[in-house]
Amino acid sequence: MDQIECVIIGAGVVGLSIARALALEGRDVLIIEKEDAFGLHTSSRNSEVIHAGIYYPKDSLKAQLCVEGKQLLYEYCNLRSIPHKRTGKLIVATEDFEIETVKQYIDKASDNGVDDLIWLSQSEVAELEPEVSSVGAVFSPSTGIIDSHSYMMSLLGDTENAGGLVVYQTSIASIKPQGNKFIVKTTGLNAHEIKASVVINAAGLYACDVARTIAELDETSIPQPYYAKAHYYSLSGRNPFTHLVYPVARKASLGVHVTVDMGGAARFGPDLDWIEGIDYSFDESRKQLFYDAIRRYWPSVRRDQLQPGYTGIRPKISGPNEPAADFLIKSYEDHQMKGLINLFGIESPGLTASLAIAELVGRQIESES
Repeated sequence: MDQIECVIIGAGVVGLSIARALALEGRDVLIIEKEDAFGLHTSSRNSEVIHAGIYYPKDSLKAQLCVEGKQLLYEYCNLRSIPHKRTGKLIVATEDFEIETVKQYIDKASDNGVDDLIWLSQSEVAELEPEVSSVGAVFSPSTGIIDSHSYMMSLLGDTENAGGLVVYQTSIASIKPQGNKFIVKTTGLNAHEIKASVVINAAGLYACDVARTIAELDETSIPQPYYAKAHYYSLSGRNPFTHLVYPVARKASLGVHVTVDMGGAARFGPDLDWIEGIDYSFDESRKQLFYDAIRRYWPSVRRDQLQPGYTGIRPKISGPNEPAADFLIKSYEDHQMKGLINLFGIESPGLTASLAIAELVGRQIESES
């Protein structure tokens, strides 16, 4: 039986960030990933946006970690030359009754420590984005975009350079507390038995499944998982946008917005489709919904310009008729197991918040030492 100080389950952006932070502290780190490469699920199937921290409830983990993580992420990208850009974002009101809602984002952002939002008139919006139809907008200058694959490659490189390891095509069979350690049994390509002092469940879409393999963990401490599928359409032809453009947020979603990737191509999404399990198939019947939503702020869009892109799935812990849940990061105070941390519901803004989440987890582990 091998002995490893820290086992991190999941090689998505959050698991990699945590592994890097712990490895740089000099800890012995092993990442266990069920797929054959890192970041194949939520971490790579998203909008690749660096969020400012506007929408989340005051004092929530999402608000706190997004704002902290944004700063850490920009600093890290500059230090490591990760492709990224502060594009800025417009949150547009397309009808008069939306103006008050959009202006409220300024106060909501300020509650979260984001004080750089400004209101733009209809003419000022037209100067920035001539093809956008609006009656005004809020501009967020600190919103940006990132090459998520390059970012995750860098995190893994930092981890491995500090002595950390990753194994792929390996799943968790069971995790059993034994004294002040955990016996982790794995199946798959690297079936093994490992004794670890720290186990961090950062398995994203599969975090609740992994938690159920932990012996003696109270079932009531494991939330009900929900899966919210997102479709993204690509824009064929010339991209008229230089900034990200968002409509007014709708229930459980920020709406079908425009993002620009590092190559300058535009894409639209996400929508919101509640599903029963992991399914990345693309439902082209949703094209009309996209077209109607986009026309609200870009009336000259043609239906034939929208080409199927990709799908992603948000690992939610609140259902269709419930308020959006906060990040849920459970440690000793929650389940009375020293050295165990479970991360549930790490959806957006998980990419932006990843380095801040890693710092928080590091502090939790240190406090239990």
